[in-house]
Amino acid sequence: MSEIIAAISTGRQPCAIGILRLSGEGCAQLAEKVFSLKSGTPLREAPDRKLMSGTLYDVKGRELDHALAVFTRGPGSYTGEDTVEIQCHGSPAVLAAGLEALYRAGARPAQPGEFTKRAFLNGKMDLTGAEAVIDLIEAQTADMAANAAAQVGGALVRRLAPIFEGLTDICSHYHAVLDYPDEEIPEFRLSDYRDALRTDRDQLNWLRSTCERGRILKQGVRITLVGKPNAGKSSLLNALVGYDRVIVTEIPGTTRDTVEEYARFGRVLARITDTAGIRETEDRIEAMGVERSRAAAEQADLAIFVCDSALPLDDEDRQAMAAAREAKRAVAVMNKTDLPQRVFRVQLPFDPIFSVSATRGDGLDKLCAWIEETYGTDLPCDGSILTNVRQGEAVTRASEAISRALAAMDAGITPDAVLTELEAALEALGELTGRTVREDITNKIFERFCVGK
Repeated sequence: MSEIIAAISTGRQPCAIGILRLSGEGCAQLAEKVFSLKSGTPLREAPDRKLMSGTLYDVKGRELDHALAVFTRGPGSYTGEDTVEIQCHGSPAVLAAGLEALYRAGARPAQPGEFTKRAFLNGKMDLTGAEAVIDLIEAQTADMAANAAAQVGGALVRRLAPIFEGLTDICSHYHAVLDYPDEEIPEFRLSDYRDALRTDRDQLNWLRSTCERGRILKQGVRITLVGKPNAGKSSLLNALVGYDRVIVTEIPGTTRDTVEEYARFGRVLARITDTAGIRETEDRIEAMGVERSRAAAEQADLAIFVCDSALPLDDEDRQAMAAAREAKRAVAVMNKTDLPQRVFRVQLPFDPIFSVSATRGDGLDKLCAWIEETYGTDLPCDGSILTNVRQGEAVTRASEAISRALAAMDAGITPDAVLTELEAALEALGELTGRTVREDITNKIFERFCVGK
């Protein structure tokens, strides 16, 4: 019998409704010690999945709140066990007192992600679905939520299942012929499986190709603003995020460290970093900021070189241009177009180039539209996009193992050596879905969850 766990499943801030969640055999009987139905019926006898009104009591037996409770019997619940959820007013004091009463009645505090971990262990979802739960909670765009919701529903494991089953069939056929030579089993010929293995490898390679898009979908496009002091980088950041995130003055070198903020461009989430102006300086603190600026540019998906187009280009601009071009992609922004122009497009080695006035907002719509068009995705957010490193590594190992198996077949190596590679692919896919994952990896995954989920 599993222990009964309890936690607050809603936020700790005041809200309209708060939820106390319990899971484990006997949780309805335990909940009866702190919650009584208005009808007088014991909660354990309540209809399955029906919200019932009643009263919640504290550890001293005082009425704490008029609340609702629902009893869901296993295995039809989220965790696969009997569960109870008590819905009360979302006062932090009420929730804390109700949780204390449940602990006093015999429940123990749930660990981070323990409800979802029990769902995984009880076969209610595979590991990709469990990981997608936290992605769904943390989703900052509709696309991310749609992809995560599909994975919670098993979309990714359904895509992988035919590959896993096909590899299993190959291995089982080989071992059946080897172990039962006198039985009437069809002859095992590796060549019969060559086309299927190539298809499996291509499918896995396609999945692997979604990792970068998954990172952008989940974490946002990494955009770094690069330029000399007073080019208008901070003004541009403030304009893109829609409020005064960074202090702006006419004094060069106001920004001495990287400043990060999120912004949305249509369906695209971006993580924009404002940086210290790039120039030679003897100020030790400012020099550290300049080094961080260069590092941020190197790590960016997109570097935006910002120049003061009302001043001629100088060595500091050229240093900033060189830093921007270290990024995966770089574009230029000619800022301060509301002033007489001293910089011309032919002087800037970038494509595209945008003319803007960060203080007035002129030209920002074209920059924002380009970011959305460039980093938006045509990939269906149907659960097929990989969104974490663990999944990407497992798919990569499986694909590489199948590639080695195909190479061994072409080289005429004995079937047992080929099957060793296919078994390695099966192991990697098993880790991805949770069929063969180690306990330490499982624990690490669920540590990312909040308590109560």
